Amino acid sequence: MNKILVIEDDRVIRENILKLLKAEGYDVTGAENGAMGLNAAVSNLPDVILCDVMMPQLDGYGVLEALRSHPVTATVPFVFLTGKADRSEVRQGMELGADDYLTKPFTKAELVGAVSSRLKKQAALAKQQDNLRSQSNELLQEAADKLEQIKTNLCGALDRQEFQVYYQPQIDVQTGQIMSAEALVRWLHPEKGLISPAEFIPDAEATGFIVQLGEWVLQTACRQMQVWQNAGFSLEQIAVNLSPRQFYQPDLSSRVAEILAEIGLAPSSLELELTESMMVKDAESAIATLQQLKDLGISISIDDFGTGYSSLSYLTQYPFDVLKIDRCFITNITDGCANAAIVKAIIEMAHSLCLEVIAEGVETEAERDFLWRYECDAMQGYLFSPPVPAVDFEELLVSGK
Repeated sequence: MNKILVIEDDRVIRENILKLLKAEGYDVTGAENGAMGLNAAVSNLPDVILCDVMMPQLDGYGVLEALRSHPVTATVPFVFLTGKADRSEVRQGMELGADDYLTKPFTKAELVGAVSSRLKKQAALAKQQDNLRSQSNELLQEAADKLEQIKTNLCGALDRQEFQVYYQPQIDVQTGQIMSAEALVRWLHPEKGLISPAEFIPDAEATGFIVQLGEWVLQTACRQMQVWQNAGFSLEQIAVNLSPRQFYQPDLSSRVAEILAEIGLAPSSLELELTESMMVKDAESAIATLQQLKDLGISISIDDFGTGYSSLSYLTQYPFDVLKIDRCFITNITDGCANAAIVKAIIEMAHSLCLEVIAEGVETEAERDFLWRYECDAMQGYLFSPPVPAVDFEELLVSGK
């Protein structure tokens, strides 16, 4: 049974309205002034409120304004009862949130029609909201199911050994020799072929699979580094990227220490790469984690410097060892553009802070010569080699190129 609240200070009119609506089967409540009506509305939450405009102390406008500002009654249909219906009065009520007006004297049909109309519209709105809520829940479930399926596919790919670690050489600018390597994950799909990390890394991040994948990459790269060192190759370090989810794992430093101990690789042979954006989330926690890794003897590099949330304060607050200049600054560096000035400034600043500098994305001899001239420490890019499988990287080591 729908509940109707009638707020009317004229007793005769109020009782007549209550009598008519009760006869129509409504559960009716009356209030003789605005204050009482406001309390009744909040406590009983009616389905429709009929309220006189002109009342002493708290008039209809005050009642409506109070109801619309209260979270419980903000959407309850509200119909004004008024003895005069000029445009300014109607406009004022509508601006405050009134749904309809009934001008006194009104007939039984007009009264019942106004109430019935409000109830139908409210029911339609409620149904629409239910449908939207249901559709939203379905979409959320579909999204959750899709992510779960993606995670299942990624886990299956790891189990089937479809992921591979490729290695890109990092070249000593002064000697031209390979000094280190960066480990980069690739997905060799049996049907789609080699899938770019740009396609599957976001899915791995979204599903949380990136933690499992990242640890596998770290283990694989460290084992390969140990193999190369045992074979007599003079690689200084293997660089491995950490994802944000990995970095904020509470047991990161202890897990990295366990992996190094299991493989037998010296911590000084490992460099962990982080992006600037990872430092923004929780600076205090980030500094603590970095210091734990540093205490193990691991080197820390900041990747893609200058492309994210760059702040010179990061270089003094965080215990970095290496700064990597993003390839976007290396491109066209010899054309006399601003990139040249930026790169020179970054190299000089980093060296003054005792940081090693690695330039990414070197593709031309002119870019290489520029970096040599301004004493960049190391560089990597397609001028030397794209990321390649371990067996091909070993050939580069053997050839000394």
